[in-house]
Amino acid sequence: MAASASCTTPPYSTNTPLSRSSSRELCNLPYKSKQHQNVRIGLSFKGFGTSKTSSPSPLRVFSLRDTKATSVTAKSWEKLILSSDTPVLVEFRATWCGPCQMVHRLIDEIAAEYSGRLKCYVLDADSESQVAENYDIKAVPVVLLFKNGEKFESVIGTMPKEFYVASIERLLAS
Repeated sequence: MAASASCTTPPYSTNTPLSRSSSRELCNLPYKSKQHQNVRIGLSFKGFGTSKTSSPSPLRVFSLRDTKATSVTAKSWEKLILSSDTPVLVEFRATWCGPCQMVHRLIDEIAAEYSGRLKCYVLDADSESQVAENYDIKAVPVVLLFKNGEKFESVIGTMPKEFYVASIERLLAS
């Protein structure tokens, strides 16, 4: 895999173990594939094997992706959602919610596919609880569709992409 890294990387071989000094060099390696562009994978070795008496911290792997759906807040809600001339999709989610992350990947795909015809936004229901309460969001994930500032349809829970696409097509046809 040819990738440009934002920091230097050690040469890889099957018999070379990672040292603590080389582990710091593995941060922010971009992962490129046809399906997911600009995905970054990082490894955290903080505290790994620092003391012989303490047990080592677990290895943490995380992914930082460029998202197609923009974040919306209570302050920007009126301007971005209710005053939009373009139909809008809003994903209500929480950072701790596993199913929300699955839905978020689908919403990113949809945002790319419907670019110019549909605006896609993400709202963190935990930090923006007042907006979630205004739309009677009791659990996440929930996707709301808006047209001309009015709620058009909602998709509750984790659904296959076809459910979201069918709702969007109904919205665009109306």
